Amino acid sequence: MESWTAAQCAEAWGVRPGTWASYVSRGQAPAPLPGDGPRRWAAEEVRAFPRPGAGRSRAGAGDEARQLLAEMSDVAARMEELRAEQRRLLVAGRERGLEISPMAKALGISRQTAYSWLG
Repeated sequence: MESWTAAQCAEAWGVRPGTWASYVSRGQAPAPLPGDGPRRWAAEEVRAFPRPGAGRSRAGAGDEARQLLAEMSDVAARMEELRAEQRRLLVAGRERGLEISPMAKALGISRQTAYSWLG
């Protein structure tokens, strides 16, 4: 049977060792294996145990999840390019004397955002 240290369990759950210790003390993680010496946990039990909290999950460790995260990064990069283009158009509009409200509406942003980008 494969067994893990607290640090390995924390890494598998995507949390810090202190968070892992807190989960164990509150009964929100599997109990350590019986025995003397440094505490160890059954790896399979740690993998199967439903992780509490809103942090990163073990489900995010697979190839499918990594592919989805890569797609998200690509979308974020494209969005950043589009935001830069919005800003460029906003500045061009200001230079031509256009009013904030119609520019913001055309760009799909709030007037407050337009003002902050021009500030």
